[in-house]
Amino acid sequence: MGVEGCTKCIKYLLFVFNFIFWLAGGIILGVALWLRHDSQTTNILYLQLGDKQAPNTFYVGIYILIAVGAVMMFVGFLGCYGAIQESQCLLGTFFTCLVILFACEVAAGIWGFVNKDQIAKDVKQFYDQAFQQALMAESETNNGKAVVKTFHETLDCCGPDAATGVITPLWREDLCPKKDFMKTLSQMTSSCHQKIDELFSGKLYLIGIAAIVVAVIMIFEMILSMVLCCGIRNSSVY
Repeated sequence: MGVEGCTKCIKYLLFVFNFIFWLAGGIILGVALWLRHDSQTTNILYLQLGDKQAPNTFYVGIYILIAVGAVMMFVGFLGCYGAIQESQCLLGTFFTCLVILFACEVAAGIWGFVNKDQIAKDVKQFYDQAFQQALMAESETNNGKAVVKTFHETLDCCGPDAATGVITPLWREDLCPKKDFMKTLSQMTSSCHQKIDELFSGKLYLIGIAAIVVAVIMIFEMILSMVLCCGIRNSSVY
């Protein structure tokens, strides 16, 4: 009775963790879809400067998140069903899927940590090229002006740095959003480079927090699934 009682306790505990894992997968899927269709990032990352497309490395990470969220929901369902049925086969499959997911998450986390500043850096370089073309080019066939205006209107900024942000409206008022005096003063301390950093760093921190929470849940689930599997094996012997 002691072994069976312990097995049932672990079974229900694993079911609860799997349900939380399934919910976490749904939340990650929802957050990923929100990030994918966020108006600010969409307006910026869909831009094209001549034949050059805006950097879309950020979307690669989002597509990975969408896939991870969908797989987590499937694996969570598999774990719940395996725990209810007390099936060693399903629990073993569930454990294998968790190990694969955990390894992929660790690899993605390392890649994200190494490249966390590269996304914003690429977008800033793209903006700088468009800004230079918008200032120098007189031809209407060059779309640098349209690209820069989209950046300025989306991020509510003007110029790559604070000094340029004050001078540009005086020189090329068609490139910057119309502002009153107080907003112009606030613009002096908030450059487009800074706004780009804030835009992507905030979203990357959100992704990082979600990944850490999921990794902790995965570790508990791997332990519980193996303990339950061993408990089922021992109870069948007795």
